[in-house]
Amino acid sequence: MKLTVDGTERELDIEPDMPLLWLLRDVLGIHGPKYGCGIAACGACTVHLDGLAVRACQITVGEVEGAEITTIEGLGTSDATHPVQQAWIDEQVAQCGYCQSGQIMQAASFLALNPTPTDADIDAAMSGNLCRCASYPRIRAAIRRAIQAEGA
Repeated sequence: MKLTVDGTERELDIEPDMPLLWLLRDVLGIHGPKYGCGIAACGACTVHLDGLAVRACQITVGEVEGAEITTIEGLGTSDATHPVQQAWIDEQVAQCGYCQSGQIMQAASFLALNPTPTDADIDAAMSGNLCRCASYPRIRAAIRRAIQAEGA
């Protein structure tokens, strides 16, 4: 089975019914996507599948064969952060940090599809990503900051 993960093509001998999240964390050692609920309700495992935000806990490896998977590790680097990552830093969004990779991945995919959202659009797009620390006002502020950075 062939997958591209964070820009690296990989040929893997794995069962096609393995959840993508298990492949990422347990086989490839990519720990940004987190296990939260296992039912795609919290968003902690959000990654990009060909640029679109998906929940890695509910997609099997067989469903994504040949696709390009991007995790938080592949979104940006410490030397070249993605605008959403930089906005998260600038707004000091993270508290415990557990949900943040999923939040960032959801926001980055959303902004790629809708670069000029309203606050209602942001709230709707981010509603499936839960934050137990309730950092929602800072999350919205970071998304607004990322929009400004993209427009600059």
